[in-house]
Amino acid sequence: MRRVPTKYTLGAGDAEGDSRLTAFDKALLKAGVGDMNLLKVSSILPPHARKVDEIDLPRGSLLPTAYASIVSEEPGERIAAAVAVGVSTDEGFGVIMEWSGRGDREKAAEQVTNMVKEALATRGLELADLHVAASDHRVEKIGCCVAVVALWD
Repeated sequence: MRRVPTKYTLGAGDAEGDSRLTAFDKALLKAGVGDMNLLKVSSILPPHARKVDEIDLPRGSLLPTAYASIVSEEPGERIAAAVAVGVSTDEGFGVIMEWSGRGDREKAAEQVTNMVKEALATRGLELADLHVAASDHRVEKIGCCVAVVALWD
């Protein structure tokens, strides 16, 4: 049986931790997906999927997710992560783009927005709607930023 997600949710978070993994875990919690088992997927939004604000699944659920993350141990460094969903005029089919690196949330949002526009143009599609989630963080000891698009039904 093939399941095609009918809903998507965007989130972003940042955090400090005592280790790289706990910083990542805390950032995932802030992004709203920390209690799920994430399955990383590539960057396609199914036709007719609708955006919802919160994920309504039991803890521990398997959750297809396109995400960007970055962890840094450089005190003072500014890191960022962003995702963008570009919905086309063609039955709501779309693309998801992710970016993470050094910089602020504005830079991250600009990067994913440009990537969405290019990906849709490559497919000969017109952008109808754009959704972006981004986070940034000034590292104290060990910092992390994540941005996610969860696909579910």
